[in-house]
Amino acid sequence: MSQLVIEDLHVEIGSREVLRGFDLTMSSGEVHVIMGPNGSGKSTLAHALTGHPGYRITGGRASIDGVNLLELTPSERVHAGLFLALQHPLDVPGVRLVDALVSAGATGEDVRERMRVEAERLGLRDELLDRFINVDLSGGERKRAEMVQFGILRPHFAVLDEIDSGLDVDALGAVARRLSQATTEWNCGVLAITHFRRLLQELTPDVIHVVSAGRVVATGGAELSEQLEAEGYEPFAALGR
Repeated sequence: MSQLVIEDLHVEIGSREVLRGFDLTMSSGEVHVIMGPNGSGKSTLAHALTGHPGYRITGGRASIDGVNLLELTPSERVHAGLFLALQHPLDVPGVRLVDALVSAGATGEDVRERMRVEAERLGLRDELLDRFINVDLSGGERKRAEMVQFGILRPHFAVLDEIDSGLDVDALGAVARRLSQATTEWNCGVLAITHFRRLLQELTPDVIHVVSAGRVVATGGAELSEQLEAEGYEPFAALGR
């Protein structure tokens, strides 16, 4: 069993501290959901974990099985077992998906065939796999294509930054099913960042964390999402100050 441990993480953007002592521990095979208002640090966590150069780590530690991710380059973090699905996947003109996957560590002569199988599971047209990454793809196609990458790389932990953003019901269902299957297929841990309960209707969480002002202020089960639906984030705001 693998473990992702985030301890007292502090992150600055420019001169502003966004994460102020963020703590979270999860094991492989679990689904954790992070919820919180805009500006609370949810996306900052995702980008800091994966090594975005605009986010400065000023304290704390984040590790997979004892390996400190913060000491690694972004590509080394991928090889250590971390995967990030962006809220707005970027176009990468000139780079085919199969080439990016091989560079990221996908092995074997059957990578293209495995991509085809993953695309079929996700309802993504096979011919789109041969385009440059995300070029001329719709929002839903981009998210499904990211899940193709996810299925090929088989990370220890996947961090999903608002994966439900811009998805219709069918696309959300396909993405959520693939993530759920991964928790048993190779014991992947899923850390999903979202604003909306509709993701939780498709992807059943083991644990929900509420973030306010850059730290986790509450942790619980499904009842926590129901409280958020009824009361909003205001009751938690004072806990983060």
